[in-house]
Amino acid sequence: MPDFSAIDLARLQFGFTVGFHIVYPAFSIGLASYLATLNFLSLWTGDRVYLQLFDYWKRIFAIAFGMGVVSGVVMSYQFGANWSVFSDKTGPILGPLMGYEVLSAFFLEAGFLGVVLFARERVGPALHFFATLMVALGTFASAFWILSVNSWMQTPAGYAINAQGQFVPADWFKAIFNPSFPYRLVHMVLAAYLTTSLAVGAVGALHLLRGNRSASVRTMFSMAMWMAALVAPLQIFAGDMHGLNTLEHQPAKIAAMEGHFDGEKRAPLILFGMPDMANARTNYRIEIPLAGSLILTHSLDGYVPGLKDFPRENWPPAPIVFWSFRVMVGLGFAMFGLGLWGFFARWKGRFYDAPWLHRAALAMGPAGFVAVLAGWVTTEVGRQPYVVQGLLRTADAVSPIAAPAVAASLIGFIMVYAIVMMFGFVYIAILMNRPPDAPSEHDKEAPIRAAGMPGVVAEIAGPHAGARS
Repeated sequence: MPDFSAIDLARLQFGFTVGFHIVYPAFSIGLASYLATLNFLSLWTGDRVYLQLFDYWKRIFAIAFGMGVVSGVVMSYQFGANWSVFSDKTGPILGPLMGYEVLSAFFLEAGFLGVVLFARERVGPALHFFATLMVALGTFASAFWILSVNSWMQTPAGYAINAQGQFVPADWFKAIFNPSFPYRLVHMVLAAYLTTSLAVGAVGALHLLRGNRSASVRTMFSMAMWMAALVAPLQIFAGDMHGLNTLEHQPAKIAAMEGHFDGEKRAPLILFGMPDMANARTNYRIEIPLAGSLILTHSLDGYVPGLKDFPRENWPPAPIVFWSFRVMVGLGFAMFGLGLWGFFARWKGRFYDAPWLHRAALAMGPAGFVAVLAGWVTTEVGRQPYVVQGLLRTADAVSPIAAPAVAASLIGFIMVYAIVMMFGFVYIAILMNRPPDAPSEHDKEAPIRAAGMPGVVAEIAGPHAGARS
């Protein structure tokens, strides 16, 4: 790779490994909560369909969790190998936060995962449900700490700089709950729930299209579509709030996302175009007058910054940020549309007899993962040329290592990931391809005593065999 510098290769390597890693936590965060919900409903209603779905999805969760751990461990080595200056400068703050993630989240997940997967008969349904809750709590705690770390890099707070040029904690509360953290946490957790609901809905749609209308398939699809219908509008609102926060703290990122090189009042919303960094303009613009100011400032006269408001050496790569942002937003509105479609099909009584809805749900199965990746690209590339916004430039954070060494490790990562990670993807796909109503290990147990559940909850969870559609 003779045309790439060491920093280019280091960024490419980290981006490659994070791109593979991030899809697994996004899936496991939502899937852990789904498993906890299924476990709770199986206890509350006594309906074995929920336990059947629990057994089906717990296997997939175990693989996604394991692949996430493996791919995450790799990234920690890159901090020392390719980003040693970054590790030295930010270690006094980010090191403890990442350590808290291991102590409070990973140990919680790993400690109870074995009970969730293998020990229901040994510990009993109630303790098994508690273990499932602990795993779900662990996945949320993991998201909490990792997003606190990343948010601090976006909007650093609660720090001082010592004589060695290191960032040291001055106020841990401000460092953890930095200005962008609450918005990013909500946005990411909702994204995880949407990603999971679309994946679960796609599996349900696949089996419905194959003619399988068993209780488990219908329940799976019903729960997923309810989640998509409820969470998608919340995510759009959370995204708007996150955008306002980014405008306040990272206006150059907003300028790149929106494709604005000239700051202006009463700014249009550029739907599509081709940002031209060399000539500092967006060509072939398709825009809506005034909508940019209205969306970003909630005022028709609001000022929207442009990249020319900032020194050129501080401009993020506008073409990448511009298009990744549109992929994320476009998929978000497609999710909202799918949720509405499912709601009206349910209202019309054709929810399980709507093949085009099922085809759309199947096609949208990967959309959550793509949106998460696009959002990550928008966030991280939009922060450039800084690794710690406004304080530490990426070029100053890389290790003093030669480009050929980074290139060799990058090639090694690509080869290993192509084999190991693809096996994980393929095996998960094989499990999803199997119908969820296959006999499980609990089918021969004595029926769970029903504790009763209001009819409205049963309807939301999804009608079973013999129930109205």
